[in-house]
Amino acid sequence: MIYEDLGIIDYKSAWDYQEELVNKNREIKSAARKAMSNELQTAGNIELQTTNHKLQTTNYLLFCEHPAVYTLGKSGSMKNVLLSEKEMEEKEIEFFKTNRGGDITFHGLQQVVGYPILDLENFYTDIGRYLRDLEEVIINTIAEYGLKGERSKGETGVWIAPGIIGKERKICAMGIRCSRWITMHGFALNVNTELSYFENIIPCGIQNKQVTSIEKELNKKVDLKEVKEKLKRNFSEIFNVEIT
Repeated sequence: MIYEDLGIIDYKSAWDYQEELVNKNREIKSAARKAMSNELQTAGNIELQTTNHKLQTTNYLLFCEHPAVYTLGKSGSMKNVLLSEKEMEEKEIEFFKTNRGGDITFHGLQQVVGYPILDLENFYTDIGRYLRDLEEVIINTIAEYGLKGERSKGETGVWIAPGIIGKERKICAMGIRCSRWITMHGFALNVNTELSYFENIIPCGIQNKQVTSIEKELNKKVDLKEVKEKLKRNFSEIFNVEIT
């Protein structure tokens, strides 16, 4: 699995790059299946197995930071955006409607945004399991900072104290897209993120719940590079892959 740290990159450029990697893998899968189909027809034996055309797709783990941007998932509602287009321009915040799942969220500096481009046919064909595994990566990572991350029933992502009314706070948002079992988009872990930006939206469309960060929970800044290394290691362990 190939790891790339894209650094600080605008949202649209990162989205385009993801699409490029996804399309390459889709083309590889299509070519492999066509070759296998031709081979089966030639052999006249539906039970024929071959290793010559095993899916040679490439898995990627992309990390980056985005300048201030709000992104709305395909199932999201503009009612959850509390700023006008003009106000966003004045505050120099970009806005995009995306093709991922989920609702509205914010990306900004000192937030680790992770975009796994995985061919799930080389892992397991189960979207629910994939999301739970992504959550587990985050849970294990923040545990190394003494934070207890948990799941909230019916709400994708990672939370602190999700079962305590009035204390629920989201530390990592998630939203993905999967096409022919190839994933894109992913997670956004608040590290030293400026949380005031979340006041201009209803994060993930969830009313009356807070957003937090590792910095806020610990009352001190943490090293972003260190967080990335922990995320990489935990991702490698959960998905049982070697990251290079």
